[in-house]
Amino acid sequence: MNRLLIAAAASLLLAGSAAAQTPPPLTFPAPVQTAPGGTDYAAVLASPIRTDEDRARDAARMTGQTLRFTGVQPGWKVGDMIMGGGYFTRAFSAAVGPEGHVTAWQPAEFIGFQASYGEAADAADRLPNVDVIRSPISAPEFPRGLDLVFTAQNYHDLHLAPFGTDTAAKVNAAVFEALRPGGWYVVIDHHAVDGSDLSVADTLHRIDRATVVREIEAAGFELRSEAAALWNDEDPRTANVFDEAIRGRTSQFMIAFQKPE
Repeated sequence: MNRLLIAAAASLLLAGSAAAQTPPPLTFPAPVQTAPGGTDYAAVLASPIRTDEDRARDAARMTGQTLRFTGVQPGWKVGDMIMGGGYFTRAFSAAVGPEGHVTAWQPAEFIGFQASYGEAADAADRLPNVDVIRSPISAPEFPRGLDLVFTAQNYHDLHLAPFGTDTAAKVNAAVFEALRPGGWYVVIDHHAVDGSDLSVADTLHRIDRATVVREIEAAGFELRSEAAALWNDEDPRTANVFDEAIRGRTSQFMIAFQKPE
C-alpha cells in the first residue's frame, strides 16, 4: 500500500511541472486506495501543533504536496533527519497523530553552533508524540522499525568541511538500519549545477542531485520516485542559498528511496 500511495503522489506532482529538466519519472502500477479517505493533509496543515509562522511558509515550501509525496499516514513512525527549527517535525507530528511517533534528530554539532537549534529541540521534545535525539552528526541514534526517514534542505550538511569525509556514508547506513523493510527515505535539497563537486556544500549550501542518488543507492536503497514540485527555472543554481536574490526560491529536488522488502 505505501509504495502505491507514494507512486500516485509522485505522478500527481510531476504533471505540469518542469519534468524535462529532471530525469523522467519511474513507472508504477495503478494506485489502490485501501484507507478510506486517506490522510487529510489540509487538516494536518491546519493543526494547532503547527505555528502561524509555519503556515506562512507553506506555499513556498509546498508542504501539503511534500507530505503527500512522502505518503505519511496516521500511526507511522517517522524520523525527521536534521530537524533545524522543527518546521517539518511539527508537520509530521500532526500527520502521524497520537498513535504515531516522530523521532527528530538535531545533531549535537548544530546545537553547539547555534543556540536556537537547542531551543527548537527542546520545544519539539514537549510535543506528546515527539522525541528528540541529539547525537553527533556521524551517528544518528534513530530507533529501529521506522516507516519513513525524511530530510529537507540538509543532506548537503553531511558534506560540510568540518565533518569527516565518511559522514554521509555513516548516516545513510544508520538510516538503512533504522527503517523497516519497505520503509522510505525521502530527501529534499537545493540543486547544484549538474556535475558539481562536493565543495559546493560549503560554498553554496547545495549539492548535485546525482551525488545524492549515488551515495544513497550505495547504502542499499533503491530509487523509487521523484517529484519536480520544487523545481524553479529562475534559479541558476550558482548562488549561495542564503543570497537574498534567491533565498526561499531555490530550485530543489525531491527524491524517494526505499529499503528493499
